[in-house]
Amino acid sequence: MADVAAFDFDGTLTDGGSVLDFLVAVVGVRTVTTATAALAPRLAHGALMGGAAADETKELLFQRTLGGVASSRVDEVSDRFARRHLARHLRADVRSRFDWHRDRGDRVVIVSASPDAYVRVAGTLLGADGVVATRLAVGDDGVLTGRYEGANCRGEEKLRRLRAWMEDTGTDPERLWAYGNSRGDLRMLRAADVGINVGRLGRLGKLRHFPGLGTTPPG
Repeated sequence: MADVAAFDFDGTLTDGGSVLDFLVAVVGVRTVTTATAALAPRLAHGALMGGAAADETKELLFQRTLGGVASSRVDEVSDRFARRHLARHLRADVRSRFDWHRDRGDRVVIVSASPDAYVRVAGTLLGADGVVATRLAVGDDGVLTGRYEGANCRGEEKLRRLRAWMEDTGTDPERLWAYGNSRGDLRMLRAADVGINVGRLGRLGKLRHFPGLGTTPPG
């Protein structure tokens, strides 16, 4: 029976974040700068508090930037963006572990709070068996509303969606491995048989009680 290995995207498989760069790629620097300036106090509060505050502010940012954008435009940009982002920011050490899981026959899934529009493309390029990410709502006219379809895929929602993916695909792993770098991954790592912290904050990070990549040899 194969294991399942779940990898977060931003800060885990790749360096840093991707959302703001993606928004710039879709709507341009001016629109993103104006939106972030207007939401600056709320963005700071969300970053500090996390949880619902962060989820709500992120959705407000999407409404100000992606609301009214044709889904065909987002799909077109997503393909180019994912390729460029992986070329510039893919972490070699985590990619090596990702490939180790694939080579041994494990089912590998990317679980991310970033928009699935480009995370799905990245998953295909990396050879993932599945991608679970934040979905962007599209109206009947084919235009993005700027709202989530469902919930932001972080925290408890990330774990819920991962479990739903395993159920939907008929996957009953012998072991669940989970790789993350931030508090948004905490519940997923706690639920895993093997939770691994690939963050770079060391003892200052929220996942400091989990072993690091270098201290968890495969096997």
